[in-house]
Parts: sequence; C-alpha cells; structure tokens
Amino acid sequence: MPSPAELFAFGYTVFAGLATGVGSLIALVAKRKTSRFLSVALGFSAGVMIYVSLVELLNEAKADLVASLGPWIGAWSAVAGFLAGIGLIALIDRLVPPVVNPHESRAGEAAAYEAADARACPAPDQATARHGSLLRTGLLTALVVALHNFPEGIATFISSVRDASVGTAVAIAVAIHNIPEGISISVPVYYATGSRRRAFWYSFASGLAEPAGAVIGYMFLRPFLSGPLFGLVIAAVAGIMIYISLDELLPAARELGEPHFAMGGLVAGMAVMAASLVMLG
Repeated sequence: MPSPAELFAFGYTVFAGLATGVGSLIALVAKRKTSRFLSVALGFSAGVMIYVSLVELLNEAKADLVASLGPWIGAWSAVAGFLAGIGLIALIDRLVPPVVNPHESRAGEAAAYEAADARACPAPDQATARHGSLLRTGLLTALVVALHNFPEGIATFISSVRDASVGTAVAIAVAIHNIPEGISISVPVYYATGSRRRAFWYSFASGLAEPAGAVIGYMFLRPFLSGPLFGLVIAAVAGIMIYISLDELLPAARELGEPHFAMGGLVAGMAVMAASLVMLG
C-alpha cells in the first residue's frame, strides 16, 4: 500500500503532466501573443531545475552514497549516477527524429502564437495533403512528448518522495516546461482537423505519460528506495533535469523572447528556489 508521501508525490506528477493541456489551451484560445511570458516562465523553470539539481539533489545523493559505500566509491557513484541520467535523456533525444522532437524545434510554438492571433481555422472539407502532413506531425509530436514525459515523471516522483519542498519546486518547473510541448502538439492537429477539442485531447493524453512514468518507477524502484540505489536514482534525476534545462528550456526561452527576459527568469527561478530551501530547511 503506498504511503501518504508516495501518494502526494504521485499527485504532483499528475499535476506536472497535465500541464500539456494548459499549453494546448493557451495556443487555442489566447487572444494575444504570449511568447515573452513563456520566455520568462521557461527561464524560471530552468533556474529552479538547475539550482535544485546541483545544490540539493546531487549533494543529497552524494551524502547518501558516501554513507553507504564510503567516501571514494560513494563520491564516484554519485558522479556516475548523474552522468547516467544525462545519458538516458540524451539517448531518448538521439532516437527521436529532429523534425518532431520538441527539444530540437520551437516552430510549433511560433505557429501557435500566429494561430491564436489570427484565429485561423481550415474547414474540414478543404483538407489537403498538407493537412494530412500536419496531422501526422501533431500525432508524432504527441508520442515524442509522451516518451520524454516518462523519465520526467520518474524524476518528479522520486524528488517528491525524497523531500516535499523539493518535489513542489520540481513539479512546478516540469509543469512550466510542459506548456510549450502542449502547444507543439495542439497547433498542427488544430490546423489539420479544424477541431479544438481534438487538438486539446491529443495534447492532454500525451501528458498522462508523466504519471505513468511515476507508477512504473514506483513499482520497480520502491524496494530499493532506502538503499544505495536510491542515491544513484537521485543523482540520475539531477542529471535528467540538468539536461532538460540546458538542452531544451534555456534555448527555447531565448528563441521565444529577448535573451535578457530568459536570463531574468533563470535568476528569479534560482532565487526563489534558494529562498524556499532556506526557509523550509
């Protein structure tokens, strides 16, 4: 039977995953461009993830592993776990075609802002080969986002089980980072089908991979959450979040708005996370 802390952590993964639906709503109903806001928000999310990963999670993982395995082996095990997390998410990116990988292109978001302003909607009876291509792009993007959300769900869950305050910050950061991915899914589906409802539900469904990752991670990792493996998992989670921040969030934040807005969001995210850890620590 899951403990209250584990149920709490699972709830956070649901919250973070369903933020893809929020991104879809922004793309479909917003009346004005939101690129500057998203630039700051993505920078903020990156700041939270980077600070939590390097200051909190990696240090906790090292302390746990040193206590279990000794100073030398424990310290190197933390480094190995951190690099393994980076390698895992990098491998997922490598296996995904760049044209549908939300970590490689922000074209979907740009189109979304134009669509939100113009309120353009192709009639279903005017479907063309281009519309069919857009629909395939939207569906492939949904699958790719689901694939990315799976390890992110594990990361959010493990962080929340470890420390509720850290889990709160990670869940919010992951949720913010999922908003543009929801936009990337909904825009091509909306242009191809003319259906807001269909675009929203495809985006919403892809976010369910996040709690699915939490459930599967819970099933496989629960027997080891109190041993040395937990330190390795925490270190890997830190690596996953660093990769997401540097490979996706910061480049996207700079492309969606002025670089100074992205940097301002980054610093604000670090400051808020630092203050939260000090006050709750």
